[in-house]
Amino acid sequence: MLRDRLAGVLLGTALGDALGLPAEGVRPRVIARRFGRMDRFRLLGRTGFVSDDTEQAALVAESLVRAPRDLAACVRAFRRSLRGWFLRLPFGLGLATLRACLRLIVGLRRTGVASAGNGAAMRTAVAGVFFHDDAERRRACASALATVTHTDPRAVAGAVAVADLAAACAEATATDEAARFACHDAARAVIAEPALGAALDRARALACAGAAAGEAASVLGTSGFVLHSVPFAAFCFLRFGGEPRAALVEAIAAGGDTDSNAAIVGAWVGALHGAAALPGDLVARLHDGPFGPAHLRALAAALTAARAGAAAAPPRYSRLAALARNLLLYPVVLAHGLRRLLPPW
Repeated sequence: MLRDRLAGVLLGTALGDALGLPAEGVRPRVIARRFGRMDRFRLLGRTGFVSDDTEQAALVAESLVRAPRDLAACVRAFRRSLRGWFLRLPFGLGLATLRACLRLIVGLRRTGVASAGNGAAMRTAVAGVFFHDDAERRRACASALATVTHTDPRAVAGAVAVADLAAACAEATATDEAARFACHDAARAVIAEPALGAALDRARALACAGAAAGEAASVLGTSGFVLHSVPFAAFCFLRFGGEPRAALVEAIAAGGDTDSNAAIVGAWVGALHGAAALPGDLVARLHDGPFGPAHLRALAAALTAARAGAAAAPPRYSRLAALARNLLLYPVVLAHGLRRLLPPW
C-alpha cells in the first residue's frame, strides 16, 4: 500500500505539472477560450512533459533513498542533485530557485534566498508520504529541504504544510469528503505561521460553502506566492479531490501558477487515492524519459525499500537525454510564453 501511495504522490505531481504547464500565467478567461477544458496535455501534441515541479520532487525522492535516516546527509544529497539538475538547463524554475542554484554552482554554503514563493512547497509532498508516521522527522526534513532554496518563514511553513497534508493522505483509509477534511485539519492543527493558517482557514470555509473554483481563486489568489498557492491547492483538494482528474482540471482552469498549483493538488490526490486511481489514460501519455512514469515508479519502489531498511539506490537515467529533452522543448515553452501576449484567439 505504501508503495502505491509513494507512486501516487510522484505521478500525481507529474500529472498536475504537465497538464498545467501550457496555461501557466494565463488568465482563466483566456484558458477557457484558448484551451477549453484542461483535461488533456496541450504543450506539444497529446504528450505530457513535466517541468521543474516534478523534477525537484524526484530529486527529493532520490535524496531520501540515498539517506533515509540521516537528515544532514539527505540535505547534502539534495544540494548535489539540485546542482547537477540545474546544469542540465531545466525550464520553468522560479527566480528564487534560480538564484539558489547559482549560489550552489559557485560553492556557497548558504544558498537559500528570502523568498516566499511556492518553489519549496511544490516538492515536499513525497517527503510527507515517506515520513507519514514520524511527524518530527517529516517536519525537520521538509523544513531543511525548503531552506536550500527558500528561507522566508512563510515558504518554509508552506513546504511543511504540504508534507503534513500528504502524510495525512497516505494514512487515510477513505477518500470521501469527510476524509479529505480530516486530512486538511490534521495538517492545519500544527501550523504556527499565522498568515498561512488564516489562508488555509479561508480555503476550508470556501470548500465547505461549495464555492466554485473561480470564486475561491479571487479570494485566495493563484499566483506563485506560497500564501496563494498552498491555500488554493487546499481548496481544490477539499472541494474536488474525490475525483483526481476533476481536482486537477479545476485547479488549472483558475489560472495563475497553474503547473505548480496543480502539481501540489496532484501530489495530495495521488497520496490519498494511490497511483492505481489516477487517470490511467493521462499517465500513459506522459513522456516516458527522465522523470517520466517508469522513472517515478522506480523511485517509489526504491523509496519503499529504503523505508524497510533495505539497501536501495535511485533509478539511473541518462543525464544527456534529460539535457537534450530540455533543449528540444525550450522553443515550445517559449512559444507558449509568447502566445500569452497575443489575443485569446
